[in-house]
Amino acid sequence: MKYSEQEVLQYIQEEDVKFIRLAFCDVFGRQKNIAVMPEELPRAFEYGISFDGSAITGFGDETHSDLLLHPDPDTLMLLPWRPEHGKVVRMFSVITYPDGRPFECDTRSLLKKAVGYAKEAGYRFFFGAEQEFYLFYPDENGENTKIPYDKAGYMDIAPDDKGENIRREICLTLEQMGIQPESSHHEEGPGQNEIDFRYSDALTAADNAMTFQTIVKTSAARNGLLADFGPKPLEQKPGNGFHINISVKSADGSDKLPYVIAGLLNKAGEITAFLNPVSDSYRRLGRNKAPRYISWSRENRSQLIRLPAAVGEYRRAELRSPDPKANPYLAFALIIYAGLYGIQHKLELPEPADFNLYKAAAESLAGFPQLPKDFDSACQAAAGSSFVKAYVPGAILDIYCSSMGSLQ
Repeated sequence: MKYSEQEVLQYIQEEDVKFIRLAFCDVFGRQKNIAVMPEELPRAFEYGISFDGSAITGFGDETHSDLLLHPDPDTLMLLPWRPEHGKVVRMFSVITYPDGRPFECDTRSLLKKAVGYAKEAGYRFFFGAEQEFYLFYPDENGENTKIPYDKAGYMDIAPDDKGENIRREICLTLEQMGIQPESSHHEEGPGQNEIDFRYSDALTAADNAMTFQTIVKTSAARNGLLADFGPKPLEQKPGNGFHINISVKSADGSDKLPYVIAGLLNKAGEITAFLNPVSDSYRRLGRNKAPRYISWSRENRSQLIRLPAAVGEYRRAELRSPDPKANPYLAFALIIYAGLYGIQHKLELPEPADFNLYKAAAESLAGFPQLPKDFDSACQAAAGSSFVKAYVPGAILDIYCSSMGSLQ
C-alpha cells in the first residue's frame, strides 16, 4: 500500500506506533537506520533528520559530514516481530546534503534515476529476486561456527530439512509486511535455503531484497541460528547466489528482451565488480552452477544468462552471476542501463551456448569471453569502462575498488 505523508502521520497516531526507523544503506548495500519518536516525524518529512555521514563507511570524511534523511512515505512498513504495544515501523529514506543537493552515494536514488531514465525512453523494467543463504549454528559467544543446521540436499523435506519451519516463519513475516514470496525450498548445500519473490518494479524489488535479508537474519536469531549470505561460506559446497530475473515492457508492446540480454552480455565484465563485490565472490564463480563464461542459452543453468521455460507475462531472463553481497539498488540500476544500451544500439544476440559449459572441452570454450577472475580484475574492468563512469559516480567507483574487496 502507498501512503502520503499525512496518511503516515495518521497511521502512527491510530496504531500506537512509538518508534519510526528511517532506513538507508551504505554504498555496499549494508542496511542502516535511525529510530525517531513520533513527535519528530513531521520535522523529518519537512526538513529531514541529520546524521554523521563520516561514521558510515564510504560516505566521506569529517570535512563535510552532515547529511539528512528524508523518509519516503510510500515505503511505510510495520515490523511485525517488534512488540504489539508500542509498535515499530520502517520507511526507506532519501539522503541529501544540508543544502538540499542529492547525496551522490545514495544508491537508492541512483536506482530511481535509472527507472526514470528508462521510463522517459518508453520502457519499464521488472525484477524477481532469488536469494540463497546458509543456516549455521553459533558458538557460545554467538559467532559463526560454519556448522550447518542440517545435512539435507536440494528440495529435501523434513525431518532431513530442518530449515522448513524457519522458511515458513520468514515467508509468513514477509506476507505480513506486504511482500509476496513465490516459493521456498532447501538448496543443494547442507543448511542452505532459497526463497524466491514475485515480480516487482525495480525500486520495490530492491527494497524487498534489503528487507528480506533483515527478516532472514532476525528469524534465524530467534531460532538460535545464524544466517550467512556470503558468496562462498563453505569451500567444498555450493555458494550463495542472488539470481536476478529481468523482464521489460515497452510502450509500443514490442519484444525488447533479446536486446536487453545482448546489452547485459556486452557489459557483463564491466559491471561485475558491483554484482560480485567481495573477494570470496570469485571463489563461487565457475562451479556449482555459478557461471564463469559470458554466454546465454535457454533453460541451461551453466550459463551467465538463461531464459527459463516460461511464456507470455512470465517470459524473462535470469542473470546468474550476482551474489547476495551485491547492493541491489546499484545492481538493478546497472542492469537497467545495460539493457537500455542493448535496446538503443539494437545489439544482436550471439548464438546460444546450448551445451554444459562445466563439462565442455577447452576448445569448445575458447571462443567465449570470461567474467573477471578476481575482484582486482573486476575493478580494473570497471575503472576502464566509459559505460560504468557514465552511470556510477566517481566517488562510488573509488570507494568500491579501494575498500570492498577486503570486506567479507
